[in-house]
Amino acid sequence: MSLLEGKLLSRSYGPVQALDRVSFTLEPGEILGVAGESGCGKSTLLRLISGLEPPDTGKLLLRGQALPARRSRDQLRAVQLIFQDAAGSFHPRRRIADSIQDSVRSLLGRDSRADIPALCALVGLDPALARRYPREISGGQCQRFAIARAMAVEPEVLLCDEITSALDTVSQAQIAELLRSLCRRRRMATVFVSHDLALVSGLCSHLLVMRQGRVVEEGPPDRLVSAPCHPYTRRLISSVLELQ
Repeated sequence: MSLLEGKLLSRSYGPVQALDRVSFTLEPGEILGVAGESGCGKSTLLRLISGLEPPDTGKLLLRGQALPARRSRDQLRAVQLIFQDAAGSFHPRRRIADSIQDSVRSLLGRDSRADIPALCALVGLDPALARRYPREISGGQCQRFAIARAMAVEPEVLLCDEITSALDTVSQAQIAELLRSLCRRRRMATVFVSHDLALVSGLCSHLLVMRQGRVVEEGPPDRLVSAPCHPYTRRLISSVLELQ
């Protein structure tokens, strides 16, 4: 039994078919990459998995049990979403530590409290930074705190929506290594969405290539990069090589 499974997920917004019969499986400790150009359906897929929106058709299974449109607190805790704009995901007038505590109380109960120093150690940050406001720390630090906030409720699945796109190359590599380490140590599954095929290929064990709401090709990243079958995958790889 897979930890998380999506079966023929579809979602439309008026005449726009944002997601068209997308299926996937995710095992504990696995990092699943989803790559494609803007508007291909990557973020829509994450919104469905996280429960922010329901699919029009298809279903999601967590440990073999169907995830309903209205999820329980434990189901929401089990699947955590990290946004591209880390600073924007924190309340601008609350200190980082307070925002993390708000999230923990919301998902684990009002008497629950996060161990802020332990969370800071987990993501490689000085605990003193948690007393600052989002505007007072760097983008890379803020993204690490976003990961810490998600980890505070011990999720089984972590969803990462373009979380490295606003960072410099060094910070991107550091965040990718942090995610790899957390997945390995916690046996946590991750869906990592990015338009950066090179980054996804180096981080993930399985890759979905999406175009216009559909999965056009999938498989191990090494195989997709060295011997792509679909013309769109070949164009993505060519664009990465041209940039390099």
